[in-house]
Amino acid sequence: MHRRPDAARRYRGAVRFVSSFVDREAGYALGVEQESATAYLSIPVSNTLTDYEEYYALTEAEYDALLADAGLARAFAESCRRREQDERLILKPGTDRGEPW
Repeated sequence: MHRRPDAARRYRGAVRFVSSFVDREAGYALGVEQESATAYLSIPVSNTLTDYEEYYALTEAEYDALLADAGLARAFAESCRRREQDERLILKPGTDRGEPW
């Protein structure tokens, strides 16, 4: 069972995101962070220095629903790109926050 999204803010060890599903066309991935067992949806972003991923915490029910419904997952990824889900960010971005692809 996945922990609540709040658990993602309490990392003690290395952060290890493992994707279980990737939609390259829509530009998102679903998976579970191994240390906290927190489910996530990630999107690619770029800043002036590098390309990286932003990871948004999901409940277990949300994770299951997004895995089962690609349309719902794509809509959620777009909401993340519009920064409407920033309270769910597992790792908070720095001052040079990237722009979604």
